[in-house]
This record gives sequence, structure tokens and C-alpha cells, in this order.
Amino acid sequence: MKKLFILFTLSLALFSCKSKNEEPTLIRGEFILIDDAAVIMGNGFIYGVIINDITHELAKKVAPLQREEYDMVPVVIKGLIKPNEGNGLEEWKEIVEITEIIGVSAPTSELPTKIKSSPQDHTSSSEADQEKEN
Repeated sequence: MKKLFILFTLSLALFSCKSKNEEPTLIRGEFILIDDAAVIMGNGFIYGVIINDITHELAKKVAPLQREEYDMVPVVIKGLIKPNEGNGLEEWKEIVEITEIIGVSAPTSELPTKIKSSPQDHTSSSEADQEKEN
């Protein structure tokens, strides 16, 4: 009976231990890689991205779809979301290591409107005050 109890306790202890099975998570968001920093931003989250070969591959797929240098492109990836433990990405609480590229699509929103001012529009406040007095 004593041996059975010890065997039962030992097997319970072995099977109750958490196995650290990291499953990649499906992530939909907008991606950008600038120099040596990458970010993926989605609805309610923003992650720093660990730069690896798959990240560079994703950047090559995204580049032709960018309308401007800093344009973010919609992507669907699988990745491992991890707490940031000083991986050189101090700005982010959580980081993602991309494990698989599912898809890349063209940005759908319009670019922000840019307003260019002409040199004639720049008058100093004293000049404007003088014109009001006359």
C-alpha cells in the first residue's frame, strides 16, 4: 500500500508540472521595419518585433506595397508573443518573434493629406500688424 501511494504521488507530481508548450499566435496588424527597428500594430496592441531572417523576408514582401517610406502595411503572421526581457527593444512591454508569414496585403486607407505652404504665406506678425493699422 505504501509503494502504491508513493507511485501515485510521484506520477501525480510528474504529470501536474506545466509543460512550456509555446504555440505561435495568429496576429493581424500593420507592420513596418525601419533601419534596425520593427513594429507590428493591431487593434488594441502594439509589439516590438525581434529582427530575424523571417522579419527581413516580411520586410521584402512589404516594401513594394509601401506608398511612402514610413507607410505601415497590413500583414497576417504567426508569432511567439513574449514579455520583453531586455532584447534591445526597451520601448515595448511585449515583443513578438515572427515564426511564419501568412499574408501581406496593400494598405487600404488613403495617405494623410499634406499641406505645403508657399514662401509668400510666411509673414511676420509685425508685418501683419502694420497692415492692419493701415
